[in-house]
Amino acid sequence: MNESDNFLELLRRDGHIHHPHARLVPLTGGVSSEICIVEDGPDPSARYVVKRALKKLKVKDDWFADVSRNASEWRYIEFVGGILPGSVPKLRYVSEQGGYFAMELLSGDFANWKQLMLQGDGRMDHARMAGRMMSDIHHQSRGNAELHARFDTTANFHQLRMEPYLLTTGQRNPDLEPLFTAEVDRIESTRTALVHGDFSPKNILINGDRMVLLDCEVAWYGDPVFDAAFLLTHLFLKTLLHPECNGIALAFWLTYAPSLPPTESASFESNLVRLLLMLLLARVDGKSPAEYLTASQQQFVRSFTRKHLPGPPHTLSELCTLWHSEISNTTVSGD
Repeated sequence: MNESDNFLELLRRDGHIHHPHARLVPLTGGVSSEICIVEDGPDPSARYVVKRALKKLKVKDDWFADVSRNASEWRYIEFVGGILPGSVPKLRYVSEQGGYFAMELLSGDFANWKQLMLQGDGRMDHARMAGRMMSDIHHQSRGNAELHARFDTTANFHQLRMEPYLLTTGQRNPDLEPLFTAEVDRIESTRTALVHGDFSPKNILINGDRMVLLDCEVAWYGDPVFDAAFLLTHLFLKTLLHPECNGIALAFWLTYAPSLPPTESASFESNLVRLLLMLLLARVDGKSPAEYLTASQQQFVRSFTRKHLPGPPHTLSELCTLWHSEISNTTVSGD
């Protein structure tokens, strides 16, 4: 019996599967969870998605994480669905003991934002939609003691983000390691708002004016700078493939930034620029490299980040200008 059959039997024993010929159809693409479409009979309403966290992630390097993150994910969906209906999938049922939950299956009318940008479709409206969604989540969760307690998941965040992205990259660039270690300490000592932790285009579906955020298992009450820097990393990298999309990063930021408290705005942006540079390098030298970059593009990222990390610009606008200027003055092509 394979893993899908075992999972199906678990769902049947727990009372969630009823049709005698029900089946699970595994979905591909994720590295951290087992994700399947449930087909519990011919009725379209009996088709939905079920997700269970994996102990060992499906990447080249050894990368392990606590499966209790599954509960953090459905709790994040529960909270965000309450403040921004439609921006996350609807939950159907959860099993904290079984380490899984079920949610609505979104139709084929939705497009994946990452795939759109890889094809050169870098619409400013999409970046603004993401900026509004992120700012709403961060703003409405700021200073919330109940969420702080519910998402006290620093150990999980460390396993899934700090260690594979920042600490590993620092170890592989020893001269920069003190900077990376200090940044991990700064991030993990910050408790400001609810953080998604994987706010990236691959986890965003778009259908007209509806944007849906997926894969919330890294959810943590901590430093919102991480979400903004993580998304901007992806937006920057896409312009290596399609320079004509070079306005999407600022479109996101100019939508997100007005929600910041005036007393925190300057320090937030300074921390954002520094962390963005580190995460760019991490997408080349960390445990989760961007699979679409060629060797010459990877080398450009290394050269750019190593040049600017010791003394980062103070604003994102300055960093964007430097990034696009150096791309235009450098041969960054396929191999």
